[in-house]
Amino acid sequence: MKPIRPPQTNLLLNPLLPRSCCRSARLRVSPAQYRTFIRPRRPSHRAVENLNLNRMRTESYDYYIRRRTFLLCGAISGFVGICYTSYLLVQKIRKPKKLDSGLPDKLDPFHTEAGSKRKTVIHAGDGTELVPTGNSTVPTFPRLLDLALGAEGQQEQVNGVEYTLVGLGVRTVSFLSIQVYMVGYYIATQDIAAIQSRLIKEINPIATTLVANEKDELRNALLDPERGEQLWSDILREIRPRSLFRVVPVRDTDFHHLRDGFVRAITARSQGNSRDYGDEAFGAAMKEFRNLFNRGKVPKKQDMLLVRDAAGQLTIAFDDGKTGMGTLGRVSEERVSRLLWLNYLAGSKVASEPARKSIVEGIMEFVGRPVGTVATQVV
Repeated sequence: MKPIRPPQTNLLLNPLLPRSCCRSARLRVSPAQYRTFIRPRRPSHRAVENLNLNRMRTESYDYYIRRRTFLLCGAISGFVGICYTSYLLVQKIRKPKKLDSGLPDKLDPFHTEAGSKRKTVIHAGDGTELVPTGNSTVPTFPRLLDLALGAEGQQEQVNGVEYTLVGLGVRTVSFLSIQVYMVGYYIATQDIAAIQSRLIKEINPIATTLVANEKDELRNALLDPERGEQLWSDILREIRPRSLFRVVPVRDTDFHHLRDGFVRAITARSQGNSRDYGDEAFGAAMKEFRNLFNRGKVPKKQDMLLVRDAAGQLTIAFDDGKTGMGTLGRVSEERVSRLLWLNYLAGSKVASEPARKSIVEGIMEFVGRPVGTVATQVV
């Protein structure tokens, strides 16, 4: 009798199962059962394992160092800015008060404003009216001078003569434009009306003041070498206004240096006219003029005045800084002072071109007012 065997159901069912089911059954098996020595371990994606504590510590330290440096620079910059602003405020407060509120900050003796040119006048602590020169060594010139030199009559000898500044400029020498002295031209205030009338009549015989286009014509005439020299020669010879040149050296010099410049200028203008300047009287006057400068040094910032009175007589005065203003001497020949004046006022070559232009602009102020009103003007 044969033994009874159980039915082999697996053999019958396995072929009937789909292959996908068998594959899924395999995938459900733990991955550890399939790890071998050939296959590498898969990397972990956990963030903690990527942290570098040393690098983080270094970056944090660098950040705080930069932050501290930035804050320190800001504090220093703020402190420097406060100090500089305070310094500028102190400088502004210490400056003399300007009388004209609309004037510019630049220290220019003349400024064009709405077609007119006026002197920049500042007010010193003692009430003196000053005109800036633009030079650091000699920063200002007084607008008015009261002198007994060149006065006529007993009352004027007591009270002196008031001179009004017309224009100023710097004298330079050589091609390097080395500055030697500042020079200002003053006219006796009471004599300005006569110059006004003469110059106005030159342009318009029936006018009492000049308008803009007439002032331009007069300006061009005064700047013209020939016509300007003729105009000033006539004024100095016929009207003879009391006037003076104030010379203030900007560097240490001597009388001989100043004398050589004056003598060369007078000689250059007299050589071409032997008929008017070739006589012995003029030669003797020139010798007398040279002898007045046989002296020593002229320190910077010390005044020298060249004064021409109503008779044309030249008086030279100098302030040595110790004994005050004193007279060096006089030259009575009118032609000497006239040629010396023309050296600054007119011609193809003048001692100081900035001074000549400044004087012309000062004249434009005068002729823009009615004749006789300059002496009573309020600056």
